[in-house]
Amino acid sequence: MEFKDYYAVMGVAPDATQDEIKRAYRQLARKYHPDVSKEPDAEQRFKALGEAYAVLKDLEKRAAYDQLGSDWQPGPDFQPPHGRRGDAAFSNDEFNDLFESIYGRGPSQGREEGAGFHARGQDHHAQVFIDLEDAYTGATRSISVQTPEVDERGRVHLRRHTLKVTIPKGVRAGQHIRLVGQGMPGMGQGPAGDLYLEVAFNPHPHYRVDQRDVYFDLRIAPWEAALGTQVEVPTPGGRVELSVPADARAGRKLRLKGRGIPGPVAGDFYAVLQIVVPPADSEASRAYYTGMAGQFAAFDPRSTAGA
Repeated sequence: MEFKDYYAVMGVAPDATQDEIKRAYRQLARKYHPDVSKEPDAEQRFKALGEAYAVLKDLEKRAAYDQLGSDWQPGPDFQPPHGRRGDAAFSNDEFNDLFESIYGRGPSQGREEGAGFHARGQDHHAQVFIDLEDAYTGATRSISVQTPEVDERGRVHLRRHTLKVTIPKGVRAGQHIRLVGQGMPGMGQGPAGDLYLEVAFNPHPHYRVDQRDVYFDLRIAPWEAALGTQVEVPTPGGRVELSVPADARAGRKLRLKGRGIPGPVAGDFYAVLQIVVPPADSEASRAYYTGMAGQFAAFDPRSTAGA
């Protein structure tokens, strides 16, 4: 997808304040609105303007756009405002900005004049990485997050700060933890927005996670696979005795029901068998393998029956 310079579309500098961006939008919307403009490319320009404004007016989207640069891509839920009445609905702010840009006065201005303007702050979103073990027991963690904010000159920048977060037992990847009042400050006496933390797991040296199920590669010897055995398996919730049946095959999954991530319906723990062959690194071991080759001369591991 071709990179779109939203600042160039709106005719503002990359360090423009939010007020400057809003003013530029109002001026250009008046110029290119298809209902009033005589420009031949008015509709195309107006849609491009709406897309740019939808990103730059939003502190969180603008900060992401500034960081990613040419790697920026609108997300799947990105909906730029449209130009003609009857298209997709505008938000209240977008409708007021557009109405005022064309007709000189927003439809809600009269109600707000002299009464003071109060608005809830924007919600912010971030990602928090936790250890798998935290999902089994719950935990309290101090995390560092970056959130966009407007400085005293009206310019957007990222502020890094530390928050103490309670990780609930049973949380899984993709869930959100809501921190009330940790988003953007409100306007006037409006409350602050909230911060939503999307949970992700740190890479684990032993376990893999799928929803609430946990997978572990269990290494066993060839004779354990052939004869069966009892082994002690480490799980994030503690060590568990597991029976390996005789004639087990590599890749077989042995299930420990309810030993996955806790929850209303707990996940399962799967031990995935991996057969490890001892090295033939001595005369005795090579002699043993030679004896095995003679003992199992009729066995063909590449045949369908031997698979």
